[in-house]
Order: sequence, then structure tokens, then C-alpha cells
Amino acid sequence: MAPTPAISVIVPAYNEEGRLAPTVREAVAFLRGRGAPFEIIVVDDGSRDGTSALVRRLGEEASEVRLIRLAENQGKGLAVRTGIVNSQGAQVLFTDADGATPIAELARLEAALVGGADVAIGSRALHGGGTVVQARWYRHLMGRSFHALVESLTVRGIKDTQCGFKLFRGGVAHDLFSRMRMPGFSFDVEVLLMAQRGDYRVEEVPVNWTHQPGSHVNLIRDSLRMARDLFIIRANALRGEYDVPHVALGSGEVLPPAH
Repeated sequence: MAPTPAISVIVPAYNEEGRLAPTVREAVAFLRGRGAPFEIIVVDDGSRDGTSALVRRLGEEASEVRLIRLAENQGKGLAVRTGIVNSQGAQVLFTDADGATPIAELARLEAALVGGADVAIGSRALHGGGTVVQARWYRHLMGRSFHALVESLTVRGIKDTQCGFKLFRGGVAHDLFSRMRMPGFSFDVEVLLMAQRGDYRVEEVPVNWTHQPGSHVNLIRDSLRMARDLFIIRANALRGEYDVPHVALGSGEVLPPAH
């Protein structure tokens, strides 16, 4: 029987054939260097390119890499959720396929968990020693506007809810994501709101982050959708919908590790 992973790394991927391989290979090399068992779960969110074929090849290179393939595009939130509910790690990290935050930044988040946090989230809004954030000015402006709406409607006290680099204690991840509803980019806000309502300790940690070309995010369209979602999340919270698990998942093919 394979040992229980010390950490599961979840990578949502939609049409990421051109950007995914360096991120996964860097994660494999980094985590192998630590000497503890791990798994990397790439969730192909209904890609129309060769993402799944690429992940299979990566799985042949490294048996720690697993593929979950969703039959149709479901949204980043559901892709992350699917990966997490299929994970086995004592800790669970989700990270973006573009590698905007280097995997070595994991150490900063792990220090927060060692210090007592249940959830440690990477932040581009906080400044810390040795961290540099290289973001486009328009993303910074829209991020500030979105944050103001987040603060007024849902999550308070967190400056950057959307950085795609978050670490959870395993049981906390399964608890929160079993109750998640939003399939798209607003899922981060929803999960953090549930964490705060559930008295989980959330710590925001400054990390290095560099803008990567090739994003699939449409800043205007997706920002409007996320703003709309904030009102839905607030209404769900008021109705108590986050107090019980939500069992529906997208249909997908779960492939075992290569051997």
C-alpha cells in the first residue's frame, strides 16, 4: 500500500497544454527534494487541446502525477473542488497551472500552518521580506475594485482573496470544499467566507507572484460575473446553505497514478 501523501497539490487546467508542463515538473522536483510522499492531481476542466494527453505523459515521467478529466468545462471552482475531494494528503495545496507563484513559496504557507492556522493563503496585496509581485496595472486596479465589493458583502479582513495559491489542513479542505457551491472564479471568496463562519483560522501570507502571459480570464466579462456571484454567495450564507455538504460533482474520469 502506498504511504499517505504528506501533501496533495491540486492544479486546475483548462486548455493549458502550452503552460502546464514546467509547473508540474517544477513541483515534482521540489517535492521530491523534501523526501516526503506527495501527490499532484491535475484536473483537466474539459480542455479542447492536448492537456489530458500532456498530463498522461507527465504521469509516465512521475508516478506522483494523477489526472482527473472532466467531460465538459465546468469552471475553475468545480475543477479545484473535484481535485480536493479526491485528494488524500494531510495538507492540500491548490495552485494555478501557469506557475505564477513558484512552488517554493509553499514554505511560507506551511510556516503559517505550523503557527496554528487552518488555512494559509498566498497574497499579492501584502508586502513581506523577499517577496516581489509583478502584476499588470489594470489587474491591480480591477483587483482593488473587486476587493472593495468583497469586503462590503462577504469576506472581511483579507486583502487578496483571489491569489491562486492556497494551503489547507487536509480535513479542513474536505470540509470546506464539500460545502462549496460556486463553480467559477468566485469560489475563493465562498470558501474563505465558510472558513471564517466556521471559526477556522485563516492567515494571509505575502508570496512572490509574476504575471504569466496566456491567461484565459476575460477581465471585463469574468469580473462582472464574479461581482454578480458575490451577491449570490451572500444570499446563500444568509439562507444557511453552507451549513450542509453539497454532494453534486461534475462527471469526470479519475485516472490512477502511472506505475
